[in-house]
Amino acid sequence: MNITWRKELIPDVLNLLLGAGLFLSPWVLGFFDQAAATWNSWLSGIAIAGLAIAAISTFAEWEEWTALAAGIWVAISPWVMSYSGDHAAAPIHVVAGILIAAAAAVRIWSLDQEYPRVTT
Repeated sequence: MNITWRKELIPDVLNLLLGAGLFLSPWVLGFFDQAAATWNSWLSGIAIAGLAIAAISTFAEWEEWTALAAGIWVAISPWVMSYSGDHAAAPIHVVAGILIAAAAAVRIWSLDQEYPRVTT
């Protein structure tokens, strides 16, 4: 896999790191005993990291829109899944979700700013 590193890949690399961090957060931050937050971290982290890997390897706009939706989900999940009172899990989900959604939104916005390309 030959990847030409360009500035357009920065949001996807950031989302890969955030997804991995979200997956590891139950162990690192010690909220492993909170089942809803732990499972949400694992599943969301895997999904976000997978979307980022897909976007890095073969870009498609749907991957960015899906990452935006996943970021919004992660940010609101402490209230939807009733663990907003957990002082370790809730802040990491809100901050990570906002960063993931922002990175995806920047990438979507940058698509509209690029010049059209002719493909062969």
